[in-house]
Amino acid sequence: MKPTRSAITAIIAWFLFWALMVLVAIEDYRRDGGTAYWQPVLWETSSALAATFLLLLARRITRRNDHLIATPWRWFALQARMLPLYWLAFVPLAFGMRHAVYALAGASYEHEAWPQIFVYESLKLTVFAGLFTVIAFGLLSYRELLGARLRAEQANALLREAQLQSLARQMQPHFLFNALNTISSLMHTDVARADATLVQLADLLRAALALGERPQATLAEELRLARAYAGVMEERFDGRARVEWRIDEALLGIALPAMSVQPLLENVFKHTVERRRNPTCMTVSATRDGEHFMLRVEDDGGILDKDAGDSGQGIGLANLRARLAGLYGDGASLSLSQLLPCGVRTELRLPCAS
Repeated sequence: MKPTRSAITAIIAWFLFWALMVLVAIEDYRRDGGTAYWQPVLWETSSALAATFLLLLARRITRRNDHLIATPWRWFALQARMLPLYWLAFVPLAFGMRHAVYALAGASYEHEAWPQIFVYESLKLTVFAGLFTVIAFGLLSYRELLGARLRAEQANALLREAQLQSLARQMQPHFLFNALNTISSLMHTDVARADATLVQLADLLRAALALGERPQATLAEELRLARAYAGVMEERFDGRARVEWRIDEALLGIALPAMSVQPLLENVFKHTVERRRNPTCMTVSATRDGEHFMLRVEDDGGILDKDAGDSGQGIGLANLRARLAGLYGDGASLSLSQLLPCGVRTELRLPCAS
């Protein structure tokens, strides 16, 4: 397992602390007239090794209580239970190493009486252990804060994905209902055309089901669905509607909200084609404008409702706006504008990667 940033920080702080202790011991030894500099180095190094071993042992014992960091008094109480371990084990470990090295060097290590040594070193070690316990508490608290923030972000992402999937599922029955209405109307006038349209509807449903419950789809997948839908609607209106496609082939891999092109066409058929006697020509274009992808659906006969402004009407556009907000926030837009002398332009703008 790779060490975390907080663990690396603690290791560096521990190393710098003992390096400072060694330098201070050497300076004090030099001022007292000593010349064997290995002795102060040995004193502090042996203390560092013994303290490191004991702190690592205590950390291993108390690690399972990290979840108590949210209740500091309980966490510190458990850490305080480790103090007898430091008091009893530190002096034998540190002074044992010193006596061993002195013996190997043919010298004798002189120090105060053992009771005084135990009291002094225990008090000093208690201060050091308390200092680094507070530091450890700060590092663990910071790690817990980052973990809580990450869990919150993951929960929000899962919730947003669930909402997007719910909106995408909402579009499928709405779209199917409108397509079946088209076939139903044809059955009363031309059974052969209704049968042909039913075949096109099958292709349309296959394209819709291929999207599954994904919140996003590629432009290529969206165009397959939109072209199938346009074919069904052109059959229904029998010469009163025609769709032209102007698509930049390099953009077919761009990700869009699932079922985002079809509602734009549906809006034109519902609010323009159904209300006009004259033929309506629609143009669907996909281009790139800098770091943005633009999808436009334009018609040559629509009149934008002044009361609705550019917000549009119907479940399709409202649903699409909700999904755009969930996926891109303020980075995406869907707008409708009036063309002159007549016609409506619907523009979908999304950020796209380089």
